[in-house]
Amino acid sequence: MESKTKKKSEFARHSAGDKAILIAGYIILGLFVVAIVFPIIYIILASFIDPITLQNSGVTFDFSKWTLTAYERVMSNAQIWIGFRNALVYSVLFTLLSVIVTLLAAYPMSRTDFKGRGFFNVIFVITMFFGGGLIPTYLLIANLNMLDTIWAILLPGAFSVWNMIIARTYYMGIPGDLQEAAEVDGANEMTYFFKVLLPVCTPIIATIAMWQFVGMWNSYFDAMIYLNSASKQPLQLVLRSILIQNQPEPGMVSDMQSTAERAQLAELLKYATIIISSLPLMVMYPFFQKYFDNGIMAGAVKG
Repeated sequence: MESKTKKKSEFARHSAGDKAILIAGYIILGLFVVAIVFPIIYIILASFIDPITLQNSGVTFDFSKWTLTAYERVMSNAQIWIGFRNALVYSVLFTLLSVIVTLLAAYPMSRTDFKGRGFFNVIFVITMFFGGGLIPTYLLIANLNMLDTIWAILLPGAFSVWNMIIARTYYMGIPGDLQEAAEVDGANEMTYFFKVLLPVCTPIIATIAMWQFVGMWNSYFDAMIYLNSASKQPLQLVLRSILIQNQPEPGMVSDMQSTAERAQLAELLKYATIIISSLPLMVMYPFFQKYFDNGIMAGAVKG
């Protein structure tokens, strides 16, 4: 009760113009929340509803019209579990590799006494805007004998210039007195970096790790280009294959009933695959949220 009174008194102290701006801001934020939450709720409900009912009547709370057909079809596919395992392995290894490379690259770029710092900054920034393209990248992967291997998934995107800039900015926000105190105690650069600096960089490490994990978990294009073996496909590529297999082909007019059934099943599978692919991220995000907020804010203090 006391906190409510305090908040009310704080709001009452604002001028009429400030109140109008605050109210407008709350309304806009509320609309954003509705725009995000409503589709999620719709997808969850639609994944359980009979496709014919969903197509004719939309979402219904008549549980007799609900079905687990989509989840049974998806979960009974053995390739799903192989893809889930591969996606988890790729995402964890890619996150570890990317975080290590990014943090090591960001440290010298944060040191003002590093010779050539400006030159390397320019080189790094150039790679953010210009790339070799798909064909040269494919030829490079092929010449390195990495086609149909895990390295074709892990190595090309392991270093992110944007993440390096965020980590560099975070390093620069740490007081220099910390390093001076470490040097007085006899710590060299390696000792300072691993035992002093990294322990205070938990927010930015967690933020970069979450970005990279989510990016790898949701990716399928690189796997589609570089991987040929079904046993190495990640979850997103497997789910894509399931949807394509159940899509009615153009010109299928010989059996209209079969075509309609495949179209309805494909629509139902679409919602189920969204839920299955998003569930691990929904579970993971709450544990990283506090680090994510701190990391973004701390990394934006200095430019």
